[in-house]
Amino acid sequence: MNWEQLLSLKRFGDTNKRLRKEQDETRLVFDSDYDRVIFSSEFRSLQDKTQVIPLSETDFVHTRLTHSLEVSVVGRSLGRRIGKKILEKHPHLQNTHGYQVNDFGAIVAAASLAHDIGNPPFGHSGEKAIGEFFKTGNGKQFKSQLTEKEYQDLCDFEGNANGFKILTESRVGRHGGLRLSYATLGAFMKYPKESLPKKPTKHIVDKKYGFFQSEKDGFIDVANELGLLKRSQTDLSFSRHPLAFLVEAADDICYTIIDFEDGINLGLIQEEFALEYLSKIIRDNIKPENYYALSTKEDRVGYLRALAIGSLINEAVDIFMENEDAILKGNFDCALLDKSKYEAQINDVIKISVEKIYQSTEVIDKEIAGYGVINTLLNTYTTAINNCFINKGSNYDKLILKGLPKTIKVDESSLYNRLSSVCYYVSLLSDSKAILDYKKIKGIEF
Repeated sequence: MNWEQLLSLKRFGDTNKRLRKEQDETRLVFDSDYDRVIFSSEFRSLQDKTQVIPLSETDFVHTRLTHSLEVSVVGRSLGRRIGKKILEKHPHLQNTHGYQVNDFGAIVAAASLAHDIGNPPFGHSGEKAIGEFFKTGNGKQFKSQLTEKEYQDLCDFEGNANGFKILTESRVGRHGGLRLSYATLGAFMKYPKESLPKKPTKHIVDKKYGFFQSEKDGFIDVANELGLLKRSQTDLSFSRHPLAFLVEAADDICYTIIDFEDGINLGLIQEEFALEYLSKIIRDNIKPENYYALSTKEDRVGYLRALAIGSLINEAVDIFMENEDAILKGNFDCALLDKSKYEAQINDVIKISVEKIYQSTEVIDKEIAGYGVINTLLNTYTTAINNCFINKGSNYDKLILKGLPKTIKVDESSLYNRLSSVCYYVSLLSDSKAILDYKKIKGIEF
């Protein structure tokens, strides 16, 4: 792979290419990508979607929105730091093509901002709930009517693939989705493969999948424009865009450190653990007099969090540049932080977060409720849409569909597209809206 192609300014949905030297320095394509994501309704709904604690009533806890904003800030720092080093190593990118340090920061920031845009309500349990409906629930009846890959898309419903759909799907009045640059779309695609074969290797790209069958052509278009390397002669799988490693690192840094911080602020983890665990990552940068001068627990933990994030950013930059050649050749097969000298400390933090936060009674109880909500919505909507397509449906089916947006493909002859449109609608719901729709269906609340 080469940086000239990887930094493509062409917008998804456009036929013409753009040159960096033609850009208005006050509003670059990559800056516009960030703006287009942040002003989208799909991004706005993240303000009421679970990050760790579902439906939390405390101000301390992060939502998907605040998490995404923080990941974008870390991603921007990573991108700028890498951009400076890349331009020093490959000066023709700046001298001939006009790329600047901030271009790298803007690409990674925009992709990082969008990295969770496809996540359904109730966090990762929402993804699992959608998958379980088709794997073991009423949705299993559709298996024989779908191709193997179509069915796998639904059984392993993936937020990353759904995010690519949101960013690229054309609809009336919105050709090319959000019309982001190919460079930003490439950085967004952490898993540039389809749902099958499932985890064929231990390569980081094969951990999950990055697009549904409905977006297959768009994905191939992006991969070809960017010059991503094909990883298989038989399967649709490509090497990552190098900047996708930075998006992943920004996310890994934030959820590792900030989820841990949330757990402490909620009282699920003792404050002493922050000093014990994070000081091992910060090492010599911590100043005890500054730490003990802070009067509140939140400020003290925030101080440690900031230093820990800074330390991990430095690590990620060094690891990326040490492995740039392997990354460009598609030979780097793990996350950047998997190579970190702080890997053991990071795993310790994650382990205590899993034990004290992710498996806490509050989280588990609300995830159970979330499963019930999503199962009810999917069962009601898929039944209504298929009944109305096959035999015009009952009066109740028609009433259900009248309450849904026109994006639900009632008249679509493809069963896969009908089912996908229902999953897409449910995935866009906030936690509160999903519960409201559930209560309406159950007749609990008007």
